[in-house]
Amino acid sequence: MLVREILNSASEPVFSFEFFPPKKDEDWETLFETIANLNHLHPSYVSVTYGAGGSTRSRTHDLVTKIQKETGLTVVSHLTCICSDREDTGSILENYLEHGITNVLALRGDKPAGIATLNDAIKDFPHAIDLIRFIRTNYPAIGIGVAGFPEGHPETPNRLKEIEYLKEKIDAGADYIVTQLFFDNRDYFDFVDRCRIAGITVPVIAGIMPVSTKKGMIRMSELALGARIPAPLLKQVLNARNDVDVAKIGIDWATAQVQELIERQVKGVHFYTLNLADATLKIFRNISRS
Repeated sequence: MLVREILNSASEPVFSFEFFPPKKDEDWETLFETIANLNHLHPSYVSVTYGAGGSTRSRTHDLVTKIQKETGLTVVSHLTCICSDREDTGSILENYLEHGITNVLALRGDKPAGIATLNDAIKDFPHAIDLIRFIRTNYPAIGIGVAGFPEGHPETPNRLKEIEYLKEKIDAGADYIVTQLFFDNRDYFDFVDRCRIAGITVPVIAGIMPVSTKKGMIRMSELALGARIPAPLLKQVLNARNDVDVAKIGIDWATAQVQELIERQVKGVHFYTLNLADATLKIFRNISRS
């Protein structure tokens, strides 16, 4: 089923989960235990990430097709521009269609290690919009999602231009937007308002990932696409005695975020699980969906 159909037919917020393909073969069993545990929550769909420069291409394909075959869940595969040409991308999409996989998240992607500049990694798709146009023209049966940045795209400091570029992606054929993680819902609601002002009417799915460790919080702040840590959350985490307490703080904070998002009737909430089930399961136990 296409994600756009799921979103358009839903009368309540939908929930989805993101996974990444393990680097080690022995971690696949653990991942599928996580997927099995989260499947009890009846997600509307799940997504699978793509490594920088397509470095996990084969593993992503294996995971996507395995989830589709063994769980029956609707699966969204990430697909990136970097190091990709039309022939390879066409082969991937045809393979997906043969396996009943009809949804992708179209991204520019990150520069892989060992390549000097981003331009050196570009082949046929300089930007995500080029990939979107290619898919929409040649594979119209494929549903397309794109990324959104509630705190602003790090490479586009002009936020008016940022939304203009996003509008161009929607006009080119993208069906919905899923945001990068954020910790302040005001950033999400402001982003949605900016989209609507620009004439973007597709659903904007909120991306949520709870803080789990102090080290992890610092890492989030260091990443180019990292999220701003609100002062109240930062204070709680820095004052925590250990990472067990940090994990609880993160879950409580994310629960409050999700609860408000539900109450404000967002179209969907997307959980970045890091291939772990515990935090997401606890958040679901905490929230009220009545």
